[in-house]
Amino acid sequence: MFEPGHFHRSNSVAAPCIPSYAIDLHYDIRQDAAEGPMLHMNLKGVVDGEAFEESFELHRDTAFNFASVVSRLAHKHGLPTKVVLISHEHEEFDQMFEDIRHRLDAHSGDPVDLDHLQKDGL
Repeated sequence: MFEPGHFHRSNSVAAPCIPSYAIDLHYDIRQDAAEGPMLHMNLKGVVDGEAFEESFELHRDTAFNFASVVSRLAHKHGLPTKVVLISHEHEEFDQMFEDIRHRLDAHSGDPVDLDHLQKDGL
């Protein structure tokens, strides 16, 4: 389920090799005095009965790698790698991508500062 600023994905019944999970991702844009606009994300959920919470920020020009970061964090907390939370194949990804792009006033072809890739751990 997607609504601007919030993405939710869950399965309430575990399947073979896939535990039950419920994960929420909340996001907004924050102004950093030194770095400019930053995409702030808070990932909170439960995987196989174990709760977790992670927050991170991405620079305006690297924000569109958010799905990779979210997936890596969810897998770190027990979600199997075969489960894809956010994918370009999901309609919600397109909606979320457009919402973030609008909030950041970002456009196709905007340059990427390679230092931001390193700072954001990408």
